[in-house]
Amino acid sequence: MSSQASRSSIFDGQSVLVTGGTGSFGRKFVHILIRETQASRVIVFSRDEFKQSQMEQAYEENERLRFFIGDVRDRQRLYRAFDGVGVVIHAAALKRIPAAEYNPFEFVKTNILGVQNIIDAAIDRGVRRVVALSTDKASSPVNLYGATKLVSDKLFVAGNAYAGSKVTRFAVVRYGNVLGSRGSVIPLLRKLGPNEVFPLTDSRMTRFWITLDHGVRFVMRVVEEMVGGEVFVPKIPSMKLADLVRALAPEAKIETVGVRPGEKLHEEMISVSDARRTLERDDHYVICPEIWWSGQERPEGKPVPEDFRYSSDQNDDWLDQDRLTTLLD
Repeated sequence: MSSQASRSSIFDGQSVLVTGGTGSFGRKFVHILIRETQASRVIVFSRDEFKQSQMEQAYEENERLRFFIGDVRDRQRLYRAFDGVGVVIHAAALKRIPAAEYNPFEFVKTNILGVQNIIDAAIDRGVRRVVALSTDKASSPVNLYGATKLVSDKLFVAGNAYAGSKVTRFAVVRYGNVLGSRGSVIPLLRKLGPNEVFPLTDSRMTRFWITLDHGVRFVMRVVEEMVGGEVFVPKIPSMKLADLVRALAPEAKIETVGVRPGEKLHEEMISVSDARRTLERDDHYVICPEIWWSGQERPEGKPVPEDFRYSSDQNDDWLDQDRLTTLLD
């Protein structure tokens, strides 16, 4: 066990459940939770029995680790899974933008109806804290996936009002592209050989980037710090996609193909409309809810300017090749 496990943590003695626990985020979160906290039980909730089996073998039947096959669309299954759980991390979602445009209601059923199931089950089962993962695509969305995640964010924020005098509190974490995660462009770029072609949408396109470790540890901090109703946004660097290609596949040929349906030139995590409710802290922002419920403690922070907008092209922090290499190592 890591020496860090001796530190006091909000997870100590808690049963912690991760929806989508076999995904990139879920696997990393579980790994850190098992190694560095005294969580009494860590539950992986997901649909894929094969991935659960692989994960179980990697942990050699760790007595604190449990696996629960289920779908967030299944309300009754969530009620069973949440029994005795103190903390829920909601990482399950349908995410592929083109698939969302062709199968819109499937995304609605998982990313919206599934979220309402989680909210109801958490309140009724007495879960104390729920943190949901969001995406930069939920801010001023232009595609169906982003729209479903925006609705999801609003449902989780409103869930605090639904909870009323109950112990359950909900918060959201919103961040950008995860370096090296499943579905990331990074592995593809690293495989490109000399003179192979990479289809680049637009040389001006920028994106936010965060490492998986940073994302997981930020979520763990949010569980500790949340009051309920906040959307937490970490300060993370930006990089042009063209520079990313040149850094990881310098000998590849770049073919500009144009911005695809549902894509933006630049991503955004805090819109101008959200600025009036946004507080700045040292290494992150907090978007406060529109409406506060009676007796709710308000988070601390410095209000941002009224015309503030946190977008990947107007960022103060940019990745260069050396720093990118360091983050990927």
